[in-house]
Amino acid sequence: MNTANQLYESPLVARNASREMSELFGARRRILAWRALWVALAKCQRELGLPIKDRQITALKRGLSKIDFDRAAEYEAKLRHDVMAHVHAFGDVAPSARSILHLGATSAFIVDNADLIIMREALERIALWLAATIDQLGKFAKRYRALPTLGFTHYQPAQLTTVGKRATLWCWDFVRDLEEVELRINQLRFRGVKGTTGTQASFLELFEGSHAKVNRLEKLVAAEFGFKKCEPVTGQTYSRKVDAQVAATLAGVAQSVHKTANDLRLLSHLKEIEEPFEKSQVGSSAMAYKRNPMRMERATGLARLVLSLSTSPQMTAAEQWFERTLDDSANKRVSIPELFLATDGMLRLMHNVSSGFVVYPKMIEKHVTEELPFIATENIMMAASKAGGDRQELHERIRVHSHAASAQIKQHGKANDLIARLAADPQFEGIEFKKVLNPAKYVGRAPQQVDDFVTRVVTPVRRRYARIKKLSSKLSV
Repeated sequence: MNTANQLYESPLVARNASREMSELFGARRRILAWRALWVALAKCQRELGLPIKDRQITALKRGLSKIDFDRAAEYEAKLRHDVMAHVHAFGDVAPSARSILHLGATSAFIVDNADLIIMREALERIALWLAATIDQLGKFAKRYRALPTLGFTHYQPAQLTTVGKRATLWCWDFVRDLEEVELRINQLRFRGVKGTTGTQASFLELFEGSHAKVNRLEKLVAAEFGFKKCEPVTGQTYSRKVDAQVAATLAGVAQSVHKTANDLRLLSHLKEIEEPFEKSQVGSSAMAYKRNPMRMERATGLARLVLSLSTSPQMTAAEQWFERTLDDSANKRVSIPELFLATDGMLRLMHNVSSGFVVYPKMIEKHVTEELPFIATENIMMAASKAGGDRQELHERIRVHSHAASAQIKQHGKANDLIARLAADPQFEGIEFKKVLNPAKYVGRAPQQVDDFVTRVVTPVRRRYARIKKLSSKLSV
């Protein structure tokens, strides 16, 4: 019987995360990292004088990619220990090196260091997606730097801004996230060669009491994997606070995605900006006219998942007893990969959408025009005051006319007739309403702020991440 469709498959892998991120947290990549650690440990131990032969190291290297998962599963069923199962499975393909495998090490040397190696690579991929999204938002902001749009506070009409300036708000949040991810990458340390409870006792025994060789061993193994620093002290594992800090960083990305996606969903409702909608795309099985913002809805859902998942590593870090307890393992195996898979998925969606925003300037202009008479009232009052009017009396007349115009809009569904009312009032005779109602007068320095932001903030990101040019803006998401 074909069971391919009978077992649960995570939608994070099937529908959201990139193949690269999915493979990074896959079983093969994990075991390859374990085996690379065993090879590096043996190689460095030999370099420091332990009786390990060249041919044993060669045998390990030749067997590195020959992973028999079925055989390892048989060992694990018998031994009830996944690391020891793979020690035996590795020994099967490199029998001459079986006797020196895992020499002096504990499971945490393999599992923790491998997790850190994989987590670093995953963070580097997240940084790349963030940089690519920042690049696209920067281009969009520049293109629409001066297009006036209605600003909102409390989701109520407020002073004008520009479409480009609003995009810089989204972009700046992602830049903050990128800086946090880079910080995590730079501060990530190798767990190192620490032994069962972090005292390095087994390695001190192997090197006959030579503290210098034990210290040297740790540095050599760390260097094999590109780590310049090791954790200065550990218990059996590296502090689970490291996982909590990484999770908090990914939660920060989720906050930015959630906020930006929500804004775009609201703009879609206003018919001002939409995400790309493909020619044959179906918005609803019943309502054929629908153009739902499904990508941003998916991104919002994934962001919410990341925010909730991020609490698990925090609780795990708080719950560890003394040198370690094993209650971290089952949780960590789920929470850490899924945090990265979901973050990868939502950033792919954000990059895809930001690469193809559909903007409707006429709808934006329509909404500006509807509210501009109210927004312009202060300028109208100032112009009338300069022409000799009494400021307090003018204020009262504008208040009365504004309320009357609002009643026409809200109670009768009519157009905003405030300007017509003011033009008919002798107190405002001679005012050039057309000039006062130019939207460009009300966006302040928004266009210049966009220019400055792109130059000072976006351009340096583009320089650091030249690889983003290779990312396709037409990824299937």
